[in-house]
Amino acid sequence: MLKQLAKLASAAALAAAAFVLPAHADAADNDALLRDANRTVNHLRSDPAFGAARNMMRNARAVYIVPHLVKGGFIFGAEGGSGVLLHRTKAGWSNPRFYDMASASFGLQVGLEKAELVFIINSERALRGIEKGEVKLGAGAGLTVVTLSSGAEGATTAHGGDIVVWASGTGAYGGLTFNGSVIKQDKDANAIGANGPAASQLRRNLAGF
Repeated sequence: MLKQLAKLASAAALAAAAFVLPAHADAADNDALLRDANRTVNHLRSDPAFGAARNMMRNARAVYIVPHLVKGGFIFGAEGGSGVLLHRTKAGWSNPRFYDMASASFGLQVGLEKAELVFIINSERALRGIEKGEVKLGAGAGLTVVTLSSGAEGATTAHGGDIVVWASGTGAYGGLTFNGSVIKQDKDANAIGANGPAASQLRRNLAGF
């Protein structure tokens, strides 16, 4: 997984230093990520800024949750995080699957910053692009991403946004953009799977919207 994330960061921008995350070593690591994802969903639910966008979550084709996006460096530095993807089925939310995200930069930055993200995936093409194993975000790559705000619903409807992102973080943000960001399957973590109580709790949590 270490080499994989280095490649993801390079794909986002060759000039960026590779951003490396700890590998998912076993089922305990998967469970820890799922528990963190549950906390992120709880934070999303309690955020007043999310209020009017609840219908987007109710109608979402899928969600991708990144509990810990780490931003490092000054102005230009590789960044990334591990996350879980769930899609809707006739029986409710699917079992979580594990995907990593990397980018040269998610916006201007000063010092170390962290954020938690929820990607509300509205289109089938966005979901399929991620599920195929590798996707690059941004209008130039064929997938549009808008940041959740008071105008997010209108932007999604008017401009056909494939993904709407809710973000909550700490640190000195100079903007949050996702153009050129890469999402790729974590094959090691998916080989272990997610079938325990933490996965069930996450599905129930999402079903509560």
